[in-house]
Amino acid sequence: MLDLLKEGSGGIISLATSNDARFPAENILDGQLDTFWMTTGMFPQEFVVSLVRPARLHTIRIHTHGVKHLSMEWSSAKEPVDFKHLAEKELEPMETLQVEEFSAEGLLALHLRFIILNGHDHFVSVHQVTLEGE
Repeated sequence: MLDLLKEGSGGIISLATSNDARFPAENILDGQLDTFWMTTGMFPQEFVVSLVRPARLHTIRIHTHGVKHLSMEWSSAKEPVDFKHLAEKELEPMETLQVEEFSAEGLLALHLRFIILNGHDHFVSVHQVTLEGE
């Protein structure tokens, strides 16, 4: 399995609903757990990860802090539109990073949308997203 978002793969953050120059959404894809995207104090918040070309996804892993309710959607459209539901989960509060893994069962996708519906606090952070596939 390949990490479809590792540095140099061409994967990008094509949308993020909040922006703080100190904690930009691009930090999600830099391969470092000590950098992150931080949301503003309102929910929902979302970001979209777009690949260079459609890929068959097997595992989606996300490292977060403070996220309470997370939803994921996928799209194979050329533009990041027409999303379909993939998974939804309530996350427990933790002192350390929350690490969640989801099976994509060979789904062919070009875009993934991550929607943070609620947090355990006013601000949450997303440290890394890993997409394993081919």
